[in-house]
Amino acid sequence: MKRRDFLAAAAAAPQPAPRKKSWRPLFNGRTLEGWEPRGNGIWLVWADGTLAGQRNPRRDYPAQGFADRKLYQAWLDTQAWLYTKEEFGEYDLHVEYWLPEGGNSGISLRDPSRAAHAIVTPPDFRRTPSKLGYEIQLNHKYPDEYPSGSIYTFVKAKTGVQKDGQWNALDIEVRGDRLAVKLNGVMVAESATDPPRPKRGPVGLQLHDQFSFALFRNIRIRELK
Repeated sequence: MKRRDFLAAAAAAPQPAPRKKSWRPLFNGRTLEGWEPRGNGIWLVWADGTLAGQRNPRRDYPAQGFADRKLYQAWLDTQAWLYTKEEFGEYDLHVEYWLPEGGNSGISLRDPSRAAHAIVTPPDFRRTPSKLGYEIQLNHKYPDEYPSGSIYTFVKAKTGVQKDGQWNALDIEVRGDRLAVKLNGVMVAESATDPPRPKRGPVGLQLHDQFSFALFRNIRIRELK
């Protein structure tokens, strides 16, 4: 067999699937080691290992109030995030979350800006994490068309799976050409990735607006070799 024929045959042969590394924690349940806050969110680690994110309206609310609704909305929509310092390519991600009624949060994937355009007032909604990378929506009766588990702006998740007012578990498969989301063990959303968007980036946790509150725990990752 000629060399060029051998190389062509080797290229056409099925390639072994990437092997998965072992699971490792992204959040150690004690400190924010390995994470960086973005914006004016308050992130606390409770004694039981829960990560609590909240905003502080009393601190942030301008003493003079707002001249009109537009200025108020710009302030209200300003987001806060918590991002991993490390960046990742292909991986499986497990996150457990709890939201109060009316709560809105999200999980950012592969956002190179680390929410730089979402944490300013007014936010630039053309360049939020869901537009530059990807965002998995978390929603407990917030007036948004995307329910929990949705790949925001790509596909709406299957409904009726989230346990409102309780802890819920997300398992997210992040691959070069595909995203898949399971909520409480049920596949709720799948989508092809957008080729121009980054193939690597950090993982982020969102506080959607100035009145947000969200809890997270058992955050772990399993990378592909």
